[in-house]
Amino acid sequence: MCQLCYARNSAWMPRRGFLALAGAAAATPALSQVDVGPPSRVRGLVPAEEIEAASTQQYSQMMAQAKQQGALAPEGHPQLQRIRAISARLIPHSTRWNDRAKGWRWEVNLLGSKQVNAFCMPGGKIALFTGLLDQLQATDDEVAMVLGHEIAHAVREHARARIAKEQGTGTLLSIGAQLFGLGQLGDVAASIGTQLLTLRFSREDEIEADLVGLEMGARGAFVPEAAITLWEKMGRIS
Repeated sequence: MCQLCYARNSAWMPRRGFLALAGAAAATPALSQVDVGPPSRVRGLVPAEEIEAASTQQYSQMMAQAKQQGALAPEGHPQLQRIRAISARLIPHSTRWNDRAKGWRWEVNLLGSKQVNAFCMPGGKIALFTGLLDQLQATDDEVAMVLGHEIAHAVREHARARIAKEQGTGTLLSIGAQLFGLGQLGDVAASIGTQLLTLRFSREDEIEADLVGLEMGARGAFVPEAAITLWEKMGRIS
């Protein structure tokens, strides 16, 4: 979950100036995509299939719990239909940064919460909180900047690389013990899934997600300058 991205009093508020420049650049027609370099090699320590399987399991559990609590927006909810329509314009461009995204079973859901937050887990599992829509009165372009940023974290495999860096060397089974103090868990997917919900990305990850997300939004025919107004709104509620 991209907790640093939209947290109040976030250290990322100075990114507004950077986004002003990046947004203008993304709006300029170009034949090539933004160059953010190759993905982190260290991510290879953790198989993509393991991360995506854990993500799918954890996401399903979260949605089931949200539904049980009455916090999962029903299929006919207009705001859910809205964010799915926005996502549908972004997702086709995700494969430019990760060919695996072609085979992902994308899901987009809306959760009733006052949190100003959103996330995209590995494998294309997206959720957005109603607090972001309600408190920011976010336009479609602003929502697209949020979703593009979160999708960028997934396609650039920041969670996979982060877990690999935290783990260092050793077997995948040791992730739970090393990071959570939970001992040797029998369910590896569950332990990784828990970590996916608490990951905090680095400054470099956030900047990369900004750049890729802005371009993804522009390619989806959204206005990338909306990233500026989005952060201005964030500043007013912080």
